[in-house]
Amino acid sequence: MKAIDRKLFRDLRRLKAQLASIAAVVACGVASVIAMRSTLDSIERARDDYYATARFPHVFASLERAPEPLARRLLSVPGVAVIETRVTAAALLSVPRLPETAQGYVISVPEDGQPLLSVIHVRSGRFLMPRALDEVLINEHFARANKLGPGDTLGAVINGRWRQLVVVGVGLSPEFIHDAAPGVGQFADSKHHAILWMRRNALARLYDMDGAFNDLGILLTDQTRERAVIAEVDRLLGRYGGGHSYGRADQPSHRVVQGEIEQLRVFGTAMPIIFLSVAAFLLNVVLSRLVATQRGEIATLKAFGYGNRTIARHFLGYPLVAVALGAVGGIALGVWVGGKYAALYLRFFRFPEFVYAARPSLIITAILISGTAAVTGALGAVHLAVRLPPAEGMRPVAPAVYKPLLLERLGFGALLTAPMSMVLRDLERRPIRTLSSILGVALAAAVLVVGTFAFDSARYMSELQFRTVERENLAVAFSSNRPIRVKHELAALAGVSRVELYRAVPVRIRSGVHSRQTALMGLEQRSELRRLVDRNGRVFSMPPSGVVLTKTLARILGVGVGDTVTLELLERGGEVRRETVVAQLDELLGLAAYMDLSTLNAVMREGPAASGAYLSTGIGEESLVTGRLATLPYVAATTTRRAMLQSFDRQIAESLRLTVTIVVSLAAVVAVGVIYNGVRISLSERARELASLRVLGFTRREVAALLFAEQGVIDVVGTALGLLFGVALAYWVASAFQSELYRFPVIVSARTHLLAVGVVFGAALGAFLTMRRRIYGLDLVSVLKTRE
Repeated sequence: MKAIDRKLFRDLRRLKAQLASIAAVVACGVASVIAMRSTLDSIERARDDYYATARFPHVFASLERAPEPLARRLLSVPGVAVIETRVTAAALLSVPRLPETAQGYVISVPEDGQPLLSVIHVRSGRFLMPRALDEVLINEHFARANKLGPGDTLGAVINGRWRQLVVVGVGLSPEFIHDAAPGVGQFADSKHHAILWMRRNALARLYDMDGAFNDLGILLTDQTRERAVIAEVDRLLGRYGGGHSYGRADQPSHRVVQGEIEQLRVFGTAMPIIFLSVAAFLLNVVLSRLVATQRGEIATLKAFGYGNRTIARHFLGYPLVAVALGAVGGIALGVWVGGKYAALYLRFFRFPEFVYAARPSLIITAILISGTAAVTGALGAVHLAVRLPPAEGMRPVAPAVYKPLLLERLGFGALLTAPMSMVLRDLERRPIRTLSSILGVALAAAVLVVGTFAFDSARYMSELQFRTVERENLAVAFSSNRPIRVKHELAALAGVSRVELYRAVPVRIRSGVHSRQTALMGLEQRSELRRLVDRNGRVFSMPPSGVVLTKTLARILGVGVGDTVTLELLERGGEVRRETVVAQLDELLGLAAYMDLSTLNAVMREGPAASGAYLSTGIGEESLVTGRLATLPYVAATTTRRAMLQSFDRQIAESLRLTVTIVVSLAAVVAVGVIYNGVRISLSERARELASLRVLGFTRREVAALLFAEQGVIDVVGTALGLLFGVALAYWVASAFQSELYRFPVIVSARTHLLAVGVVFGAALGAFLTMRRRIYGLDLVSVLKTRE
């Protein structure tokens, strides 16, 4: 072994604590890359494999009623490979052990086998018998939430007709990897929302759809023809109450799954960048100080004939060892954390087969990225070692220039005690070192803020959506549009205190070449149960005329207030209306358009009608009202705001426990690494000064207080800047999360700030207690020896 290599190993043993702290930060970076990306890869792979094997359609369409022979004309549309028609219906379900009525979405399957598209995977029990009338399959989320299985029975009201249904199996479909279904949304409550599959003839008879269909799926030969196929399908279905076909990207379940995948992709990019930046920073600081303290050794090596390349390779050994150690721990930690994340996602998503795996190529990539970051951070220090002339290295470093503090020059010197002056002089005399130390602490605090702010934002969204926007106890959907006199019928139900009608009309909104398909919501003029509220919680009144667009939709269409948009009324075969945009609403969820209910009815050129109602009930009477609604033949579905809120909060709580634990642990590692290295390096640089103070009569406690006070100032300033930096990073992450599905607000609570402060200061306390023993054990004789 060469002498320079033995020196490397001696230095590594001497710096083992600092090396371990840097390796731990590197491990966090490697682990974050592997955990996030492996979870992302596993979910995408499971989803894509499931879509392929189950023949998940590319295009979907719903309509009122069309004759079955129309399917042959649809099959002749260029680009269509397979088409399957079916019957779908809403149902109100009476579930054992569930006091409230549940909402069901019933889908037909062929009489004598599996569907051609969206093939059902049976998890337990069996598939439906041919031509069975009262047998159903139910989705797994609903089955588990209500402890249902083969042999259980459900009472169902479908199209005003009551049936006793027998559960023969529990199934999965690629259409419902997530519970989101038409009319349900992404915050579906598994306990109160069910997907049921039933034989075609049995459902058709209940829904008066013999020889007809009201829903279809299309598999394409070429996905690039999706837009053309949708346009032609809408044209053919227009006269049958259709005209609002949509592609896979707008399918409710797929859209939720894709949104989660995009979030993982953002976090899988942001968190590693932060961790590896900290690792690079630490390596730069440690190596720079090491070079400064080994000036004589470097000069001696050069004097004995070691070249600059050899010196450079020698000092690059430090970051490479740190990366090697960090990679070993980071791979194990990343696989473990990734498995936990995958298990968390599997609580909300359902796949027939899911195998979590971290690909070797991903592990290699994570190590290469970490190595690159570490070497990049070390290059500055290596450059200092390489360019140091031997003669200069043999001489002691020129003493620092002492001058009065800025506060002293400003006339405040009398306010400073001697220890305070010593601390502030050292910080001010070395501004680059001070600023770099503050930056390291700031990064540690920022990691905590950016890692946990999402849950503050989610809580805010929950409060805003379910307590400020949606104030009803029950939302009722009608099987078809009803005259507005239905308001009096609903208000007459015992337990109902207020009723407000709404009308939802599927439309395609156009402006120039831009268009989006959405629901045009008609609300009552003085609606109190469902209100127009922006992201800041401000309530707006419904304008008497014109259309209100969400800001995101207006930006997509390229329109502003006063501009005119074209409304294609899809349920009227694409009839065109032109309306003026009278306001924009900065909402957080979805793309929506609003209009006064009476104005919308006038636009439809029909009599006053509603497609649903919002109900307020008395205290404790929600379940009774739901039961009474189930007896009304025109009620297709009911949704309780309380159940939706509980489902949303439960999902957030489950995510919160795991994510906060992981983020706090990783951020603590970063904080310990930054602060410990700062104290350790400061001690090595000031050992002679501190020993001199001991000789002059300072106690060990007073000497320790001087060193810790200096680091304390750095920690306080760094934490304050880190909180601000964390908020800035949160805005960057939130902007990456923006989508048509939702806009993520940046909400950072006082609790998140206190958590960041607590972790950083806890790490500082741990570092101080560790270094306290070193300070108390200073060897005054050896420290005070000076090279002449």
